[in-house]
Amino acid sequence: MLIKQILSPELTFASVDGGSKKRVLELIGNLIAQHTPLDADAIYESLLAREKLGSTGFGNGIAIPHCRLEQCTEAVGALLQLSSEIDFDSLDGAPVDLIFVLLVPHEATEQHLQILKTLAERLDQEELREALRRAPDAQTLYQIMVNDSGA
Repeated sequence: MLIKQILSPELTFASVDGGSKKRVLELIGNLIAQHTPLDADAIYESLLAREKLGSTGFGNGIAIPHCRLEQCTEAVGALLQLSSEIDFDSLDGAPVDLIFVLLVPHEATEQHLQILKTLAERLDQEELREALRRAPDAQTLYQIMVNDSGA
């Protein structure tokens, strides 16, 4: 699964004001809903429910909030570069400034796991994380995420 199959330039956002974990999840719902037929509240509620099971902040300033949605017909990704770090209850305790959101159809369990694995492997690369953090705008952020290392 190539990242460019689930991430579009319209769902890539640079210098986003975060504030708090809940505020970012709500913002994510609104941003995705503006560019897809998905419902903002359903996205927010599903992401929040997933976070209650355990944080999706996996370390090194990265979070990959993800969930399955009934109304979702294909995997949808969104990438946010935050203007400042926020507490995301990450496994390593570090604050988060890069967030890759993944929404998948309710029945897409295997696909969901494969995409998460791909994202985790890519975002575990320090050079990639630093390039994403230095990206001056959303277009550059998108290009780095989908073009670096053949993603």
